[in-house]
Amino acid sequence: MKKLILAVLLCTPLMAMAQNTWEAPQVNSKKVVGQKYLVGAVPEENGKVVFKTTIEAPGKSADQIFHIVGDYFKQMTKEPNQTEQSRITVADTLQHQVIGTYQEWLVFKSTALVLDRTRFYYTLAANCFDGKAEVTLTNIFYLYEEDRAPQQYKAEEWITDKWGLNKKQDKLSRVSGKFRQKTIDRKDYLFNKLESLLK
Repeated sequence: MKKLILAVLLCTPLMAMAQNTWEAPQVNSKKVVGQKYLVGAVPEENGKVVFKTTIEAPGKSADQIFHIVGDYFKQMTKEPNQTEQSRITVADTLQHQVIGTYQEWLVFKSTALVLDRTRFYYTLAANCFDGKAEVTLTNIFYLYEEDRAPQQYKAEEWITDKWGLNKKQDKLSRVSGKFRQKTIDRKDYLFNKLESLLK
């Protein structure tokens, strides 16, 4: 038994890898929470959490942008972190609009002994115009600990400034903070990926 424990401990440094397939490896596990996760990082519109961005694509037509974005939205449904329910729900060639509904795994911690993750639901939409795409990420909710005592959380009641930060709003909340941080990381990854594809 002692040999087994020693073997696990020796392998621990090798497990300092990305928690999700789209994340860069974490070199230092004691991360300092940056300003990007604090006040104002989770915007609300009419009581709903709405992340949005406008991505410039000079020289590209609405049709070209629609096909680039649509191809990526389809590709996303086949990524390892996605569940079988992820799909494209709208692909309007006349309005140049693409909408995907996604169910994927957000992994908070993954080691040989612990797997802490949540099922993450959201809608990703792009309206394409000549020279730009307007992208939104909305309808966010989570299904957590579904193997033990399933808990559902809406973004509006879980990751906003009111719920996702401590009372002083200078740190992430002890419980829901990890959801807020991973959601922001995922949003940043998706928006940055689309921007790189449309350059």
